[in-house]
Amino acid sequence: MGYSVFRPLGVTHHVPRRAYNGFTLFSTIGGDALYLVDMQGRVVHTWRPPVPPFYGYLLDNGHLLASLQVAAPVVRFGGYTGALVELDWDGAVLWRHDDPALHHDHARLRNGNTLALRWAPVPPETARRVAGGQPGTEAEGGVMWGDELAEVTPAGEVVWRWRSYEVFDPAADSICPLEYRHEWSHGNAVEELRDGALALSFRYLNTVGILDRATGRFRWQWGRGELSHQHDPTELANGNLLIFDNGIHRIGSADRSRAVEVDPRTNEIVWQYVANPESSLYSRNISSAQRLPNGNTLLCEGDCGRLLEVTRDGEVVWEFHNPFFFDVPLGRVNRMFRAHRYGPEHPAFASRVLDPAAHAWLNRAHGLL
Repeated sequence: MGYSVFRPLGVTHHVPRRAYNGFTLFSTIGGDALYLVDMQGRVVHTWRPPVPPFYGYLLDNGHLLASLQVAAPVVRFGGYTGALVELDWDGAVLWRHDDPALHHDHARLRNGNTLALRWAPVPPETARRVAGGQPGTEAEGGVMWGDELAEVTPAGEVVWRWRSYEVFDPAADSICPLEYRHEWSHGNAVEELRDGALALSFRYLNTVGILDRATGRFRWQWGRGELSHQHDPTELANGNLLIFDNGIHRIGSADRSRAVEVDPRTNEIVWQYVANPESSLYSRNISSAQRLPNGNTLLCEGDCGRLLEVTRDGEVVWEFHNPFFFDVPLGRVNRMFRAHRYGPEHPAFASRVLDPAAHAWLNRAHGLL
C-alpha cells in the first residue's frame, strides 16, 4: 500500500458480523510502548518497557514476552533487538535476558525456556564459499553474519544452540543476488510446533523450514522460486503453515505482498490472499499473518503501519492504521514488526478489565475517541 501522511488513522473499516471480535496487540518500531486495542481501535491497555520495544506477544498467564532494542547491539542490521523481557500485566519486569546479538524473534517453549534468535559470525572459510549477494558488501572487517538459535532457561543458562551456517549449503542456499553479503540467511522467525520441531524463516534465502531438534537438520525446506523475502511462518490446526510473503525482489512479476497457506506434506499452496489490485498490499520487509479462530486472517502490513483482517474469500472486514508515530533514522514512522489478535475469552484477560476510558487521554490525543 502507498504511504501517505494524510491518510485517516485508527479503524477505517469494520464489518462486525464477519470480523473476529477481540483485542489486537502491536507496537511501533522505535516507539516506547506496546498497545492493546479493541475493534474500534481504542487503546485498552499499554505496556511501557524500560527501553524501546521491538515486538511482543501475550502468554496465557497475562504476562508479555517482548524483545527490546538496546542502545549498543552487536550490529545494527534490520531487526536488531538485544534484550528479552517478561513483563507482568502492570509492566513490571519479571525476567530479562540481555544479549547484544539478539535479533528479530523469540519463542517461549512449552518447557518454560525461551528460544532466542541471534547473530553469530560465519567462519571465514565458509563465508568465502557462500554464493550470491552483491560482491564486496560484507560487514566491517569482511565479516559475514549467520543465524544461531539459543535456548535460555529462566536462570539465564544457555542449554542448547543451533547454527544455520553449519547446516546450509554455500552453493544451494545462496543469498538473493540483490542483497548485501553482510548476512548469509537473515533469519526472522522461530516458532515451536506441536511436535516440538521448529518453524524457521530465512529472508535472504527465500526459504522457510521445519527443523528437527533431535538431529539439528531440516526435515522440510520450501520457498525458493515461490516466496520473496517472507516473514512469520505459523502452524495451523491442520498442520499447514501460514506465511506472509513480502514480495520484494519477486522474480517474474512486480513487487507485491500476499499471504499463503502451504501444505508441507505436498508443497502445495492451498490458499492465498492477493489484494485487488495486487499493488494495494505491499510491505517490503517486516510484517505478519495470523489465522483467527473464525477462519479469517489478520495481516500486518508492517512497513506502512496497516493492519487488515480478510476472510477466506478475500473480503477485507477490518482495517486499522497505526496512529502512533515515532522519529527514527528512517524518518517519522509507524512501522510494526507483527500484530496479534486475542479473543475476549483468552486466559491472559481473566479477571482483568480492558477499558478504553482508562486510556482516554491517549485515545483523545491520537484521534481514537
